[in-house]
Amino acid sequence: MACVKITEAALIPRLLTNPQMALGEGYMAGALTFPSDIDLRHFLQIAVRSSQGQRLPLPMRLANRARIRAKGLMQWNTLAAARRRVAHHYDIPDEFYAMFMERDLQYTCAHYARPDMTLEEAQGTKMALIAAKLCLRPGMRVLDIGCGWGGLALYLARHHGVDVTGVTLSEVQLAAARARAEAEGLADRVSFRLQDYRHVPDRFDRVVSVGMMEHVGLPQYQPYFDKIGEILTVDGLALIHFIGRTSPPGVLSPWFQKYIFPGGYAPALSEVLPRLERSGLALCDVEVWRGHYERTLRHWQERFRAEEDRVQEMFDARFVRMWWWYLMASEVSFTHMHHVVFQLQIARDPLTVPQPRAYLAPLLAGWPGGRAP
Repeated sequence: MACVKITEAALIPRLLTNPQMALGEGYMAGALTFPSDIDLRHFLQIAVRSSQGQRLPLPMRLANRARIRAKGLMQWNTLAAARRRVAHHYDIPDEFYAMFMERDLQYTCAHYARPDMTLEEAQGTKMALIAAKLCLRPGMRVLDIGCGWGGLALYLARHHGVDVTGVTLSEVQLAAARARAEAEGLADRVSFRLQDYRHVPDRFDRVVSVGMMEHVGLPQYQPYFDKIGEILTVDGLALIHFIGRTSPPGVLSPWFQKYIFPGGYAPALSEVLPRLERSGLALCDVEVWRGHYERTLRHWQERFRAEEDRVQEMFDARFVRMWWWYLMASEVSFTHMHHVVFQLQIARDPLTVPQPRAYLAPLLAGWPGGRAP
């Protein structure tokens, strides 16, 4: 059960034709309100279950079909579009993201080896697990595609003695990552570029991409994997970490497309693996993370609520409501809409990777109480 209040009658007909957009925009405008966050969460859960379990009205079905047919066009990601879409979400002050993330600003799913882990511990565990799957050796050259604020790149250089190049299309993230590398004395081992992955000319022993493939766009999946194969050395290995779905292919909510991630998409494996196969790369391992992003989002929600007044001072009340809807709806997408996190381990030569997962045992055993190194 959930209690909801609609204060503008004009919102009601919009709910009948395009409910996902109308609900999000109504909440942003204050025309749709809830007595508590629990009511909002329950409302979103009920809405999702209702849409999945019943035959939708004809206008809604027609709108969904149109979005599915236009999916490829909406996700077409030219170089100019990619830069513009990244700026939309990421080129806002770092201070905002620091309000609800941990020190390394890991804006991706953490890994909870224990349910009671802090966000800091779980993000450290995530980075340690990624490093283990990359089978790193000191002196290797690593490319981080979509490096964000540089946290993973710095972690890999600091703990594994590798040389890392991070590429991003966000000027704000680039400046922050370079400043961190200088401050931590790692500028000689870690470099960051304002560069599209399609323009990377170098060869690398390892490639890692965390939370970036959601922005690649379905029409670019083949060039994406082809490029990874092109820049990997003969014994090269890549780890691709991304949000996907265990259900058949679908579309991203139109509200998310407009306000949060223009051109974004969480693909089904059936949309990813054929492109990977055609690239000539070998799939060595697939892991499905279930339950981890929900906990990550709960931690972000708690911190965001605690800093809500500061966020409103930086932006406005509408921005606060937009982000709160985003954080809550994202959680429900994982609990009720078949969204998960996939990790694909791929290589030029499958013999590059040791026997399945046995090589991870020493790392996992070395985490006292689930703590990452």
